[in-house]
Amino acid sequence: MNYDYPLRLCDLARKYISRKDAKIAKERQAVIAAAMSWQGTPFHHEAMLKGVGVDCGMFLIAVYRETGLIPEFTVEHYSHQWHLHRSREWYLELLRQFGREIEAGQQRSGDVVIWKFGRTFSHAAIILNWPVVIHAVNRQGVVIDNVACTTRLQGRPRKFFSPFRGSEQGAVSCEQ
Repeated sequence: MNYDYPLRLCDLARKYISRKDAKIAKERQAVIAAAMSWQGTPFHHEAMLKGVGVDCGMFLIAVYRETGLIPEFTVEHYSHQWHLHRSREWYLELLRQFGREIEAGQQRSGDVVIWKFGRTFSHAAIILNWPVVIHAVNRQGVVIDNVACTTRLQGRPRKFFSPFRGSEQGAVSCEQ
C-alpha cells in the first residue's frame, strides 16, 4: 500500500496545529505581560484605569481587551455587593461569552480562575503559573498570590476558563 498521500496530509495537519499552538503561546505571553503591567494598581470598584484603579472583573476585561482577545463592550453597572444579594451568575455569563470552561488540571498561563463568594461566582484572577495568579483584591490592589497559601480562597468552589481558541491539545493521529 502507498501511504504517501495520508502521511502528507498528516504532516500538513501537524504543521497547522504547531503554527496555531505557537500563536496561542504568543497570546498567552501577551496576556501575562499585560496583566503584570497592572501590578500595584489600587483596587477601585467599577474602575479600569491602569495605575489609578481597577476591580477584579474590570482587570480581566482590560487585560484581554489590550491583548485583542475580547472586543470592546459596555459593562452594565453592578453593586459592590451584587454577589451577596443576587443569584444571577453575571460574571460566569461574561466568561462564557468570551471563553470556554475547562476542567481543573487543564488550566495554563493566561487562563482564568473564578471563585464563589456569597451566592455567585464573583472573584476571578488570571493564572500566571498555577497556583500563582494575578488579581485585583479589595484593599490591596492588583497583586500576585499563590492561591495554595491564600486562606480566603482555599476550599471555595472554583471554575476555570480559557479565552484561547485553537488546538493546543489537538493531537493528530496518523496511524493506519
